[in-house]
Amino acid sequence: MLLAPVRWALRILISLLALILVYFAVTLVQVWLTSREYDAHPAGAILVMGAAQYDGVPSPDLKARLDEALTLFHNGYANLIIVTGSKEPGDVYTEAQAGAHYLEASGIPVDDILQAGGNDSYRNIADAAPELVARHVTEVLVTTDPFHEYRSMAIASDLKLMPSPTPTQTSPITGWATVPYFLKEAVGVGLGRIIGYNHLEWLHAA
Repeated sequence: MLLAPVRWALRILISLLALILVYFAVTLVQVWLTSREYDAHPAGAILVMGAAQYDGVPSPDLKARLDEALTLFHNGYANLIIVTGSKEPGDVYTEAQAGAHYLEASGIPVDDILQAGGNDSYRNIADAAPELVARHVTEVLVTTDPFHEYRSMAIASDLKLMPSPTPTQTSPITGWATVPYFLKEAVGVGLGRIIGYNHLEWLHAA
């Protein structure tokens, strides 16, 4: 038979675990609900979150984000696009360079494109924010995959930007394949609120 102090310790432990599970479950719902939002309206810039590129060619995921930015630009919601992302060791081009080249080839004037670095979501936006503020831009349309929208906007808000969700409508990651991404984002958002989004380098998700 367990001693009273042990029983109380187990009850406290179980209660804490239950609270943690509820916290991350609620966070997962919030991430999912935000993934379904789309609020295109006139803004100062379109912020494109970085994703993989291959020798200067955007990956299907990055291309989907860029195509959404093109749609927003051509529909007159903003006249400035800022692409983000650095490069992996051995790469010649950064994600931002690959994105900029794609946009230029699609007819966007070079003067309407800005580039920022960053090898994770926080650094993407942290590098982009000063470029935008220098142009007196704070209101941005955040273009990324739907599952990544909540965390991207939370980071943007922390960095004094005013974000609105405009997730890509053509992401190659769909259906059941999104489940691990939503779970990872729930963990990232849940921990980011507690320890700060700038301490999630290990998540390395852009």
